[in-house]
Amino acid sequence: MEPIKEKGKFTNSETKVPHTGDLGGSVKVHSPGTVANLVCGFDILGMALKEPYDIMELTLIDEPKVIIHNKDNFNLPTEPEKNVAGVVLLSIIESMDNKIGFEIIIDKHIKPGSGIGSSAASAAGAAVAANHLLGNIFSSDEVAQFAMNGEKLASGVKHADNIAPCILGGVSLIRSIHPLDIIPLSSPDLFVTIVHPQIEVRTSDARQILRQQVLLKDAIKQWGNIAGLVTGFLKNDVDLIGRSLEDVIIEPVRSILIPGFDEVKNKCKEAGALGGGISGSGPSMFMLSKDKKTAEAVETVMKEVYERIGIDYNTYVTTINKKGVEIMS
Repeated sequence: MEPIKEKGKFTNSETKVPHTGDLGGSVKVHSPGTVANLVCGFDILGMALKEPYDIMELTLIDEPKVIIHNKDNFNLPTEPEKNVAGVVLLSIIESMDNKIGFEIIIDKHIKPGSGIGSSAASAAGAAVAANHLLGNIFSSDEVAQFAMNGEKLASGVKHADNIAPCILGGVSLIRSIHPLDIIPLSSPDLFVTIVHPQIEVRTSDARQILRQQVLLKDAIKQWGNIAGLVTGFLKNDVDLIGRSLEDVIIEPVRSILIPGFDEVKNKCKEAGALGGGISGSGPSMFMLSKDKKTAEAVETVMKEVYERIGIDYNTYVTTINKKGVEIMS
């Protein structure tokens, strides 16, 4: 992907012309999972993960329609209007004056409702793959705006805190949605441990329980943590990153939806984690660590808690993905 260079909303009147020789061409991409919010940065911070990732194969066709094939067992809709990747591709077709279409094969490895950016992986992967087949005629901002249509279908709200890092890799700050203003941040070489309790927390439901008003003292504390976290990334100050991973507004409400949350968080920090919290809207939790040994010790703590509670889970020990959606062929 080229660096972000255009700000503002892409409109369908700005029709672009694909390379007609690409019709019938195919491309395969790996689209990574992501951690949104990064504890205190609700809707404005996100980070790409090296694992897990979805595998998607997109083919350009000469009919203005979207054909979807699912290779996984998640039973997601194949009607384009009801599928996250489908609505993204439909929006691209519309912007091209209905001159092209797409056939897509989706092999999801990021479980829907996991809180590690399943819908963003589908949306961003489809948008990046389509842009590649069309000769990279859209800027990164435009690709992100197409992908945000998928997030709106999934959660009812257009947000880019999963989309941006999924496309660009690393850590992203979304300064604004209207106009879209995405700022890539430095990505320290940290390890990420994730536990996904096998329960589902729908993003739309997790949004509905949030308070609509906050106390000024809480807002001030939150602003300080966000500023500290961004500064920590820019200066590669891992201790500052750890101190700033605190949320006094969203986490106290959403954490009640996740069994064992407080115990996991406290014991992981005792095991040496810098800090962490809810990944996206949950139920997954993430923890950042300075080294792999600590990250694996954190994973052991997570397993022990959920085995004792009696809830099935998946865990990942991974790193920050600095490439984003990757073109494989």
